[in-house]
Amino acid sequence: MRIPHNFIALAFVLLFAACGKEEAPMQSENESTEPENPLLVDSGLPYGAPAFDMIKNEHFSPALENGMAEQAAEIELIASNPESATFENTIEAMEKTGQTLGRSRRIFGALISAHTNAALDDINTEMSPKFAAHRDSILLNADLYARVAQLYLVRESLGLDAESLRLLDRYHTDFVRAGAQLSDDQKARLRAINADLAALSTAFSQAVLDDVNDSAVIVESREELAGMTENQIESAAKEGVNRGLDGKYVVTLRNTTQQPPLTVLKNRALRQRIQEVSAARGSRGNEFDTRNMVTRVLHLRAERAAMIGYETHAAYILDDSTAKTVAAVNDMLGQLGPRAVANAVREAADLQQLINDTEDDPFEIAAWDWLYYTEKLRKRRYSFDETQLKPYFELNRSLTEGVFYMAEHLYGVTLEARPDLPVYQEDVSAYEAFLDNEALGLFYFDPYARDSKRGGAWMNSYVSQSNLLGSKPVVANHLNIVKPPEGEPTLLTMDEVNTMFHEFGHALHGLFSDVTYPRFSGTSVPRDFVEYPSQVHEMWATWPEVLANYAVHYETGEAIPQELLEKVRESKKFNQGFDQSEYMSASIVDQALHQLPIKEIPPAEALMEQQRQILAASGMDFSLVPPRYSAPYFSHIMSGYSAGYYSYIWSEVLDADSVKWFEENGGLTRENGDHFRNALLSKGGSRDAMTLFEEFRGAEPSIEPLLDRLGLN
Repeated sequence: MRIPHNFIALAFVLLFAACGKEEAPMQSENESTEPENPLLVDSGLPYGAPAFDMIKNEHFSPALENGMAEQAAEIELIASNPESATFENTIEAMEKTGQTLGRSRRIFGALISAHTNAALDDINTEMSPKFAAHRDSILLNADLYARVAQLYLVRESLGLDAESLRLLDRYHTDFVRAGAQLSDDQKARLRAINADLAALSTAFSQAVLDDVNDSAVIVESREELAGMTENQIESAAKEGVNRGLDGKYVVTLRNTTQQPPLTVLKNRALRQRIQEVSAARGSRGNEFDTRNMVTRVLHLRAERAAMIGYETHAAYILDDSTAKTVAAVNDMLGQLGPRAVANAVREAADLQQLINDTEDDPFEIAAWDWLYYTEKLRKRRYSFDETQLKPYFELNRSLTEGVFYMAEHLYGVTLEARPDLPVYQEDVSAYEAFLDNEALGLFYFDPYARDSKRGGAWMNSYVSQSNLLGSKPVVANHLNIVKPPEGEPTLLTMDEVNTMFHEFGHALHGLFSDVTYPRFSGTSVPRDFVEYPSQVHEMWATWPEVLANYAVHYETGEAIPQELLEKVRESKKFNQGFDQSEYMSASIVDQALHQLPIKEIPPAEALMEQQRQILAASGMDFSLVPPRYSAPYFSHIMSGYSAGYYSYIWSEVLDADSVKWFEENGGLTRENGDHFRNALLSKGGSRDAMTLFEEFRGAEPSIEPLLDRLGLN
């Protein structure tokens, strides 16, 4: 699975802050003598791209405050309009509000995730509850809701086109789900809950990042790092120097339970240290312990859901998804989870046998041994390992001759470097996208991990496409690839290549958007649908024509051997029990915690025991395969994907079925790409998600292709 990106966290911006050509706000007398804040005006750059070279930390607070005040005034004009409500003076007018706030908050949100610092973190802490209050001031505005409700009652008689009718329906739904029908006392409590949740989400994210950095493992000698490449060892040494630990080595962590170094480290004691430190994050009793935050968030979410009329927070979330019900999600996870564990148990037996056969002093396999012996078994069974693949997957070539090559041949999209455009960090690059030589938008690529960047991989939008506003898309992809020492090539794992294709699928979803209203632009679709188009694009990473174009040895230029490719394809179902078990167990923990009524939510000190009981009750308590994320560092469900981590496997059902369609219809052809783009990618959220799928596929989704892919049949 791919770690979700921050478009969900920016859903409020997409809803209320249009993303296109903005009017510069009026300056007050106090501002007139000050240097112009670049966030308060259009950048003047192509497509309204951010003027990163001019933006400073101190610009954000004034711009965000100004933006909220500006939108509040715009909303008040709509709500207090003495004329009868019309679609144009109410719904469409709301779509045009919040230009300054939208521009400022999208840039701010992107930097908080991709290149933060102490000053930005402080601003985020201060502003998060203000954002929540501002959102509530709109969605809980009784006069504004009255106008929306009035239009909704007569919607069929308004003569609206399909997209406009859907926009009215979505606004009405948003207001109702936000509590617009509650009493004044209930609204006051809801505002307090939302402010607390916003503050807790920010605090949680900062604590998780701090604990990832604090939990880095210090290694005394080079010998302990046996199995790592020279570049990896040099990077660990450099990290030691950066931390004032000259002569020592520092192994940094990612925000998953399992850590990449466990695949190669020969030292079992060091593997155990890394695994145990990783799994303990957020529950160590230190200043970064998040258990109190997690349980407090669960309480507040459950209380809010009950106020709005739902049994649980999960029921509230799923009612606005393609899954619709708790029962539907539980049924799917209940079917797939035990099958995945059964596969993992068989895989564990194979790994144990390998240990018994190859170790002089055999031992019982533990969680920190899984990745290491999996690679050994892969090599024994298929005669290859990741180190044989990496020389053929150099970063720049994989991007330009792989990802971009796919985009050109499937869709007619070309990308040209724009080194003239400012970026926020030296490793970031900008490209202009064209569709059949017509300007499409901008694409930013940010590949490397750094201390200022959160973990995972994601896509975000700086400007969303909208025909109403005349705006074209500006989107970005972010990865977390370890940067090699200066002068060395960046060589990728197969998983990192897949991630690159996956995230570019999200970027194309944004770039291809062709909708009227910013509310529906790009990836503004149900959360259990948004991963589907991007997962489809992973298929092209190993499509023969694409692979042949980019997978060449970085030194010799020799194409990746066909024999090696066949082994890679043969091994696709290898270790799927592990992969699916760690994902499914995390999804089940997410669902179960958010399906708890308030009285059953555990106190902070019992959170980990509650997680253990959830896994035991679901048959997922297989100690060799812990959840991909444990509750104290499960950033997805604390920052926008609550009760939604199942979305990846839900989307993968659609993905596997769509891949089958491509295979049956000739694969990488412009005709196929145009059909996918026109029927689905360009529509954003302007139509029902499952209707879009069925119109593309020509049938309802089938789960069989996914079961075949995962070896779960």
